[in-house]
Amino acid sequence: MKAFIVKRYGKKEKLQLAETAEPIVKENDVLVQVYAGGVNLLDAKVRNGEFKLFLPYKTPFTLGHDVAGVVTKVGPRAIKFKVGDEVYARPADHRIGTFAEYISINENDVSLKPKNLSMEEAASIPLVGLTCWQALIEKANLKKGQKVFIQAGSGGVGTFAIQLAKHLGATVATTTSSANIDFVKSLGADTVIDYKNDDFETILKDYDVVLNSQDTKTLEKSLRILKPNGKVISISGPPDVGFAKQLGSPWFLNLIMKMLSLKINKKAKRLGVNYSFLFMRADGNQLTEITSLINAGIIKPVLDKVFPFEQTNEALAYVEAGRAKGKVVVKVK
Repeated sequence: MKAFIVKRYGKKEKLQLAETAEPIVKENDVLVQVYAGGVNLLDAKVRNGEFKLFLPYKTPFTLGHDVAGVVTKVGPRAIKFKVGDEVYARPADHRIGTFAEYISINENDVSLKPKNLSMEEAASIPLVGLTCWQALIEKANLKKGQKVFIQAGSGGVGTFAIQLAKHLGATVATTTSSANIDFVKSLGADTVIDYKNDDFETILKDYDVVLNSQDTKTLEKSLRILKPNGKVISISGPPDVGFAKQLGSPWFLNLIMKMLSLKINKKAKRLGVNYSFLFMRADGNQLTEITSLINAGIIKPVLDKVFPFEQTNEALAYVEAGRAKGKVVVKVK
């Protein structure tokens, strides 16, 4: 089968289109023929080697973290899906590889595709959907009437997070460029800050939750807009001890992650607020919950651009440029 592989780690390295063996279907797996794959900043970070410390993929490996497609084979112990089912998923870490014609995934990480979405729309959902679910529902326990600040509202995570937060009954503030102000308001944002002209720290205060996806400077400012015991959940780092425990890391990695997050944790403690890092995990049950929200029309996918499979490198470069309005997808079949 054809697949886009990482031959060597590096920012300047391009993915190589190669002929690879069809994936092995383990006893609890389903083999999915890939129709479309979502493209994420995470793909670029993995290719660059930024997560090598705790996700040491051995090169060469196939990249890609989002998939929508059709089940073509079922493992002997897999009982949740049958051949012909239209599904979507974010495969588990160490089992990624959606920039390919086929991928084998544990059935527990898979959900039936929302009925009202195309394959391309469905492929845009799993990673950002699970990220927002785990940040806002699991970690933040966001409640009706609370205030949440979601950075970069017109991006892949932002567009989903705004819709989910509004569904939960929260008041939402976000940042975007002036060109996208009406767009993020249409998703449900209550307060919109033009990040090029205004400083959110001077406008927002007494927030319950911040979903941080930006740099360290923005993260530190985010701590200061929280009310006492407020929570910053960061998907852009630095990783913390909680994440090391989630991975089941050895003691030295726990120590490294403690050191990486020491500065931000000290600042959070001084302000009486809480910091945590989120590296989302695959979860088919949560994805099924998300599916029900999509089928009910509560959350709608925001698709910026669909690239043909052969242009996967161009799609990744487009995402890295940071100007995508919603999600970017490659069409495989």
